[in-house]
Amino acid sequence: MAKTKRPMDTEPWSQVPEMLRTAAESRWHAFLDAAKQSGARIPEDSAFRACACRVFAISDFVSETCTRHPHLVTELLDSGELLADSWPGILRQRVADQLSECADEARLNKTLVRIRRREMLRIAWRDLAGWARLEETLSDLSDLADGCIYGALDRLNDWQSQETPAPLGANRRPVTMIVIAMGKLGACELNFSSDIDLIFAYPDARAARRPDALSPEQYFTRLGQSLIHSLSGADAGGPVFRVDMRLRPYGTSGALVCSFEALEEYYQSQGREWERYAMIKARAVTGDEACVTELMELLRPFVYRRYLDFHTFDALRDLKRQIQREVERKGLEDNIKLGPGGIREIEFIAQAFQLVRGGRETRLRQRGVVQVLGSLADLRLLPRHVVDELIEAYGFLRRTENRLQAMHDQQVHELPDAELEQARLAVAMNYPYWKSFRAALEGHRRRVEAHFQQVFASPQAEQPQTREPLVELWLGDLSTDEAVRALERAGFDDTEEALRWIGQLHSGVAPRYLGEQGRMRFDILVPMVLAAVSRQDHAAEVLGRLVSVLEHIAGRTTYLALLQENPLVLSQLVKLCAASNWIAQQIARFPMLLDQLLDPRTLYAPLAREDLEAELERRLDDVEPSDLEQQMDRLRQFRHAMVLRVAAADIAGAVPLMLVSDELTDVAEVVLNKVLSIAWTEMVTRYGEPRCKVGRKKRPVQFAAIGYGKLGGKELGYGSDLDLVFLHDSTGSDQKTSGRKSVDNAVFFTRLGQRMIHMLETMTAAGVLYEVDMRLRPSGNAGMLVSGIEAFADYQRTEAWTWEHQALVRARFVAGDAGLGQAFNAVRASVLTMPRDPGKLRAEVREMRERMRAELGSKTGGDFHLKHDRGGIVDIEFMVQYLVLRWCNDHGELLRYTDTINLLKVLARESLLRSVYAQTLIEAYQQYRALGHRLTLAEASVVVSEQTLQRQRKKVAQIWKQLMET
Repeated sequence: MAKTKRPMDTEPWSQVPEMLRTAAESRWHAFLDAAKQSGARIPEDSAFRACACRVFAISDFVSETCTRHPHLVTELLDSGELLADSWPGILRQRVADQLSECADEARLNKTLVRIRRREMLRIAWRDLAGWARLEETLSDLSDLADGCIYGALDRLNDWQSQETPAPLGANRRPVTMIVIAMGKLGACELNFSSDIDLIFAYPDARAARRPDALSPEQYFTRLGQSLIHSLSGADAGGPVFRVDMRLRPYGTSGALVCSFEALEEYYQSQGREWERYAMIKARAVTGDEACVTELMELLRPFVYRRYLDFHTFDALRDLKRQIQREVERKGLEDNIKLGPGGIREIEFIAQAFQLVRGGRETRLRQRGVVQVLGSLADLRLLPRHVVDELIEAYGFLRRTENRLQAMHDQQVHELPDAELEQARLAVAMNYPYWKSFRAALEGHRRRVEAHFQQVFASPQAEQPQTREPLVELWLGDLSTDEAVRALERAGFDDTEEALRWIGQLHSGVAPRYLGEQGRMRFDILVPMVLAAVSRQDHAAEVLGRLVSVLEHIAGRTTYLALLQENPLVLSQLVKLCAASNWIAQQIARFPMLLDQLLDPRTLYAPLAREDLEAELERRLDDVEPSDLEQQMDRLRQFRHAMVLRVAAADIAGAVPLMLVSDELTDVAEVVLNKVLSIAWTEMVTRYGEPRCKVGRKKRPVQFAAIGYGKLGGKELGYGSDLDLVFLHDSTGSDQKTSGRKSVDNAVFFTRLGQRMIHMLETMTAAGVLYEVDMRLRPSGNAGMLVSGIEAFADYQRTEAWTWEHQALVRARFVAGDAGLGQAFNAVRASVLTMPRDPGKLRAEVREMRERMRAELGSKTGGDFHLKHDRGGIVDIEFMVQYLVLRWCNDHGELLRYTDTINLLKVLARESLLRSVYAQTLIEAYQQYRALGHRLTLAEASVVVSEQTLQRQRKKVAQIWKQLMET
């Protein structure tokens, strides 16, 4: 008798490898029988059936779920959920709607199991069919877990609070337990069959005032136990999710639920490095927004340190070594999570940079691995091609992991040994054969392992043989004669001086600050320093500068780790210290400047004005507006870092003189504008906005800072003060602020100016921001700290001395209201274009110059004060200022510029100064200023030998005589 053909006999099984067909067909027929018996409708669509062939061939979990619950397939198809992409929030809402109908805990638990079964079938089918991207699969798995946690907790809390009142917060309202998701759930990257790592916490609370009330710890412990019980599904036919609570403080021996205060105390005093690593992915699943924000802010300082923390590399190396030993002991080389080139190595790479730099770089405070890797490329912390390879490998490995687990709904990470299972996984990953899949997998793993080794390579692991004598020297294993010979062979020019500096490192202040870990790092680092210094000219002198730096960072093992872990940083440090003692002293005083040496591409390319503003905002981004002390420190750190960049580029010859001063001026202006913004906000918060009444209309009053001298002339040097004048435009009547604590505008602006000066000049741990000179304001130190624009104009026109008009030549608006800046420009123009008697003007300028030369010039013969002696910088500036005041009335082009060089060019172009004179003065001025920069960087005096730039001095003096004395 002929056998009747079943419907599936004609299906396209040719797409499934032959070894999988028999078992898959059997599972499919079992499903059809179950569907027929239950009355479930099975689609006849050929495309769906072709897809079913593939899915049933791969996954026992899917086929068994369909066979036991055939109506689920019909339900998912009819609702459109099997074919449609998911979107954020839909799963959480779907779960909440179903759980809201549960009347008791038993029903809740059964509903959770049913929800899990349905959604996992949908997620697995879409993934194995190739209908969902990896991101959707991971997101759906995470959203399902979130929904179950949130919905179950909500119902359980309702029932428990009916038995005993919930604890109350500060506002006397019930508080809720916050469930913190860790690991892959925290990152919204949950595996198909993963445990969920949770921590339970609650905000500040007290027991309700009722006899049956429990303490917060008792209440939330009971609630947490109920939640774990419901999620485990022990009474409802299997787990919804396996819950792992071992990441909580003190692990399994710790309290099940912690208060915010207890969490903070634990992580501040006892938190370990691996817990920082774990806490990167922490995400609150439940709780109101305010409490969640408070909790995340509480945890952030533990995870993301304010400094660059290179201890992380050692800690992660140790963790990786522990994992590697476990892999080797258990033979887990084929573990795609823990094995070489596996998922964990990619995670380690991303999270190492997060832990090292996340305190400074907010873009790295993300939970998702792919997002972090993308930021590493954007920030140029890893090359783009490396990031692309890591992201591609991560996607491949995670798809492999999920599809491996979806085969049997088991938490496995090892590649299968059985030929049948290998064929299933190969098909799931869209490869015709196991060998082709395995080859692709091994290619990704090799690349990951290579990048991992590159990132986590220990520089001291393999020291070149040529360094061994220096190691022995530092460790005291050489006699004096042997030490001298070792230093000579290394290249030191003055071995006696070098030994003295090495002796100071051994017996000076450094050993006092070195703990056990610091001593180990120091003993590795110092020979590296000696080797790097030995290649410099005047190596012993350079070593002395490095000794100062090392003594200042000895107690800060994070900086020892930075230099030890990054030979490039050490190389840049030695190079800069060799070129400039000023830089060496700056780094010794402010070791955070070492951070700038990490990337030579940025070190030698100072930022443009808009980039400076963005960088400053980034550094202040996480500082509370009320925390003035922290704002002042961040401003100082920014200024020191940006000036170091300029100095490095200057030393390297990467920027010309004019740009050095321009960049230093840009840094000062960006800082000044931010200082004004902070001070203004603080003053307005306290007193309200300043206003005045002109006629019948009230209007706001504005403020502006005017830069004079080097700031006004865009000619700042490395150690320049800021010459400032403050102006406001308050006039008319009713001149007072609008706040409850109203004050006169004059008081407001005086306090505003004082606040700005305080922020600029106060010495903090990060030094001084800028010294400020306010003596050029009307009436000097006897005048008002902040002048009204009208009073300023009247003073300039009627009372100011000629030297004050000279100063006005180099004055310009630098911060505050642009409209008031334009008003200042109008006053400046009107004053500079005033008619003057040429002879009287020249005499007054010459008289002031001679007085300055007598008071400020060098007092001994044979020396030359670069700025104040005859033929120096001030002679050039005074000649230019005289000519501007002399001719500005007829040549408005002179009003456009405030810097000496551009004014000289205009004077020559307008035929007001002989071109040969202008060119001579420009060249001399540039050489003087370039030498001034070099002397500052070398921490040398601006009084130089008489022979220095003698030809330039002579020519400048001759032009002075021609122009000012005849």
